[in-house]
Amino acid sequence: MSVKLSIGSWAYAFGPYESNPVPFDTVVRQLGAYGFDGIEIGAFRPHVHPDDYPMKADREKIKNLIRANGLEVSGMAADFWAYPGPGTDEAQKNDSYIKLFKKNLQLALDLGAPALRVDCVNGPDGIPGVERQVAFDRIVSLWRKCAQIAEDFGVKLVWEFEPGFLFNKPSEVVNLVKAVDHPNFSVLFDTCHAYMCAVVGARQPGQKETLPGGVAEFARMLKGHIGHVHLIDSDGTLHGNETSTHRPFGEGKINFDEALTAIMKDAEFTGKWWTIDLCFWPEAWEVTRKAQEFLKPYLQKYGR
Repeated sequence: MSVKLSIGSWAYAFGPYESNPVPFDTVVRQLGAYGFDGIEIGAFRPHVHPDDYPMKADREKIKNLIRANGLEVSGMAADFWAYPGPGTDEAQKNDSYIKLFKKNLQLALDLGAPALRVDCVNGPDGIPGVERQVAFDRIVSLWRKCAQIAEDFGVKLVWEFEPGFLFNKPSEVVNLVKAVDHPNFSVLFDTCHAYMCAVVGARQPGQKETLPGGVAEFARMLKGHIGHVHLIDSDGTLHGNETSTHRPFGEGKINFDEALTAIMKDAEFTGKWWTIDLCFWPEAWEVTRKAQEFLKPYLQKYGR
């Protein structure tokens, strides 16, 4: 099965684009014109937030727009940031996190997304008043339940680790995914975040943990646990001292031959999508086509 190429729509609505976002329908039409295989939906305002598209008929229009432009949906990133993180006290009360998850899962189902992204929400220094192990156990428990709910409807649950969130050391990432221990739960492996966590050790509390083999070694540590892939370069810096700078391909330090060999072969990734992630890049719209062209030889080499 050949790997297909998509791009995350959030790149055209976040950060530098927040005051002047590219409309979702414009993004879809342009990606279709470029010949992309799919789009990964950022379910954040002003694009496709579940509260702004509450009716199935509203969602069918979005689905039809995507289909009419020759695209599929590779996955969905939901807006969990506006709510308490899964490790907090608030998330445990009245099944609030589970209810939020189900609301977003329903949107993913209605749009035909095969995967739903989650993250820890809270920063790497931890949750005030909550011990790290307690937070870890709470997240594991909730995500195991969410993984089962999603599996019942045929949607993969994938966790994107980042330097800006809890549990950002390579060993913590491995430990968490293994602790969830559910066949429908896996890691969303973003090459840029992997570089910042495994090579730079960015925003890691306490003693830094880096890997001699960098991104490739990190991928190998997650053998059998990578369920979704985001590709973009890294120059080793943080965006706004928060999360990884998603640098356009060829402008960073990642060796994509090494990284993709590790992901596709050593780590045994079997998913059908590679998603370009230009999150927070100020000229994401302008470099979209270049990103697509950069990956074409890699698709030929590793994606067949």
